[in-house]
Amino acid sequence: MSDTWIILGATSSIARAFARKLAKNGNSLILAGRDLAELKLIAKDCSLRGALQAEAIIFDARKPASFAAVIAAAAQNDGTVNVGVFTGSMPEQSEIDADPGLIDGVIIDNFTGPIRFLQTIAPLMEERGSGTVVGIGSVAGDRGRIGNYVYGAAKAGFHTYLSGLRNRLNRSGGHVVTVKPGFTDTAMTWGIEGMFLVASPEMVADDLLKAVRKRRNIIYTPFFWRYIMLIIKNIPEFIFKKLSI
Repeated sequence: MSDTWIILGATSSIARAFARKLAKNGNSLILAGRDLAELKLIAKDCSLRGALQAEAIIFDARKPASFAAVIAAAAQNDGTVNVGVFTGSMPEQSEIDADPGLIDGVIIDNFTGPIRFLQTIAPLMEERGSGTVVGIGSVAGDRGRIGNYVYGAAKAGFHTYLSGLRNRLNRSGGHVVTVKPGFTDTAMTWGIEGMFLVASPEMVADDLLKAVRKRRNIIYTPFFWRYIMLIIKNIPEFIFKKLSI
């Protein structure tokens, strides 16, 4: 019996790489996102790579009515149900400063939408006594920085939620991995100035699989971001507020 993996935001670069690796291991995949045509192409590719089943379903973090179809599809499969949360959006902070109305979308895409879905599916995971949630946060959530503090605030909230969900699901045999990627070569980071030590989606996906197997609680990927953020988090506030990092 193969695991079932729900991949939310399946058209993102990291999600695609993760889904391909899950397919090679013979998992069943529910690929969820807003672009159905693209999802179907990804599903076909995953089937060719060895997925037991690959289904494309519309999902929009801003439309809770879309959640039911995804959860129903997962419930039809016996065995372990897992969720990978790759949804998100990151307008430039300057755009948000010019139009604070963009804040709502950032918070829903990165925080309230994903956690509403996870709250809804958690009882199914508890009932089956297993399952892993992989939640993609960000190093931006570790400290508010002038360049992306609205996005960082949403990710910080997501980190806190995942910590609580980990505590909850652990009691029934489930697990939650909080993932904090550094700069990764994705659509959200294309064109952003000041990028360095950029990781490939495939490298991040490898780290995710390893974290799932080892039931890690929190990972930074690539690993060295743990030390970079340790330094950043410990800069005194009276100095930090003068910096442009």
